[in-house]
Amino acid sequence: MHIPPARRFSPYLPFGENKESAWYGKDILTVKQFGVDDLNYIFGVANEMRGMVKRVGTFDLLKGKILANLFYEPSTRTSSSFTSAMERLGGSVIPINEVKYSSVSKGESLADTVRTLECYADVIVLRHPEVGSAALAAKYARKPVINAGDGIGEHPTQALLDTFTIFAELGSADGLTVTMLGDLKYGRTVHSLARLLSLFNVKINYVSPDILRMPQEVMDEVSEKGIPQQVCDRLEDVLPQTDVLYVTRVQKERFEDPANYELVRHQFVVNPEIMKLAKSEMIVMHPLPRVGEISMDFDEDPRAAYFRQMEYGLHVRMALLAMVLGKA
Repeated sequence: MHIPPARRFSPYLPFGENKESAWYGKDILTVKQFGVDDLNYIFGVANEMRGMVKRVGTFDLLKGKILANLFYEPSTRTSSSFTSAMERLGGSVIPINEVKYSSVSKGESLADTVRTLECYADVIVLRHPEVGSAALAAKYARKPVINAGDGIGEHPTQALLDTFTIFAELGSADGLTVTMLGDLKYGRTVHSLARLLSLFNVKINYVSPDILRMPQEVMDEVSEKGIPQQVCDRLEDVLPQTDVLYVTRVQKERFEDPANYELVRHQFVVNPEIMKLAKSEMIVMHPLPRVGEISMDFDEDPRAAYFRQMEYGLHVRMALLAMVLGKA
């Protein structure tokens, strides 16, 4: 596994609270707020976090700080990742994963909920089913808000960890062909990743069922950056040229008609047989959970990067928490 050399990244200075930092107290709401220099800095901090976790496991960088994990939608990976990130940095977590048991079930507004939680916490991580909810929360909150997914809108921290994974595994994003496969309509992870990758010299292929095409709005934004894009019906047509295959599940919970879900759920499956068409030096990624779109028979293939991707995500979220709390 190739890890980019440290000289590519900005230094990490884990000493005291830096209120002059460009990221201190800032919200993380959309990938549109990041440029290449920002990514270099974030990835530099994440790379240092990776080394610290490997050497000592946990440390007291955020001792005394509290994170409120506010999840209006079910989550295992993202919620656990932020919890682990905060605790490895020495901080504490208020977990709110069963919103139905909270004041929200009594009709409390999102604005009042975040204004209440910031009385107890230093940073709020929010997942909400409505597009724009994170921006709304940030409007009312005095403490930093991190968007952990707003409906079918964006998932910026996932896009950051996905891009970090590409750098860590392949050395750079420039010159790569990235193929996005599966549910591209409702998959907020691919919406954010396509936008973030448009900062680099990449080519993007979109392979999906007809009813789950990448939204034209996202494609138009990527096109404005001069990035070549191609919509394809068959994975076999683009897999031999692909450097990064990014697979997403078909999201049953987004379908009003279950019959439509059944029609497309297994239209594309990545398995050892089809991967014979792929390069020997490439990676397969997935934000997880998977529900059959990648065969477990492929898991031992060195190109299967999706579980390593989860670990990179921990380091990126540690970096983001340290940054917005003035410790990086």
